[in-house]
Amino acid sequence: MIGKTNSELRGKFEKDGFVLLPGFFDAAAMAELTDRVDRFVREVVPGLPGDQVFFENKDDVTSLKQIQQMGNHDAWFDQLFRGQAIRGLAEFLLAGSVVPKNMQYFNKPAGVGLATPPHQDGYYFMLDPCEAITMWLALDEVDEQNGCVRYVQGSHRSGMRAHSRTQTLGFSQGIVDYPLAADLECEVAMRAQPGDLLVHDAMTVHRADGNLTLNRSRRALGFIFYSEKAREDEAAHAAYQQCLTEEMEAANRI
Repeated sequence: MIGKTNSELRGKFEKDGFVLLPGFFDAAAMAELTDRVDRFVREVVPGLPGDQVFFENKDDVTSLKQIQQMGNHDAWFDQLFRGQAIRGLAEFLLAGSVVPKNMQYFNKPAGVGLATPPHQDGYYFMLDPCEAITMWLALDEVDEQNGCVRYVQGSHRSGMRAHSRTQTLGFSQGIVDYPLAADLECEVAMRAQPGDLLVHDAMTVHRADGNLTLNRSRRALGFIFYSEKAREDEAAHAAYQQCLTEEMEAANRI
């Protein structure tokens, strides 16, 4: 599983801004993981505060879209997040110690899962230096029809793009001038099987289409790690989150 984490893997990550690790978790591990996710959704989600769980339709529990900070609400997921398999890979790719920041659940429910606007995670993170990675573990088969992640190859080397407010719940900021010609030329659609792990740099431009299917979910777990060298503007980040929460509450989105 980690056997491929060598100079070749790091070189590809540094060149492209993302990397795919097929079969990072085997079938047995995925069976347990999926069971744990189902239990979390069934037993824990109903008691979570509104700013920790988002639905495409607030009045439809089957439209669950996103969960924040899963590790804070379940010891098993916290152990997964901080364990050697995930954290060790983060340390390898960032070439140093890391700080676990957030473990998330993502879904695009069949037929109603909306597109994810093009963005750079680092815009949300507010870090100096912006050294962080996001891991994306597929729980379902993912392709162009149900909203696979699309990366702009090499975009992490071109600096932070201008972002502005979107109406997409859970992804409140999107790149203003997307797509440029270079974006279209370098965009790569990342199909994935359950257990495959995508990892991308916080500066990598990425997006996803909506789920066009009528019977296929597009579930995934996300793991965010900051480099220990990165410093977060905590006051600005807290103010942004508070403003965003108030806006979503006013719009009856959470």
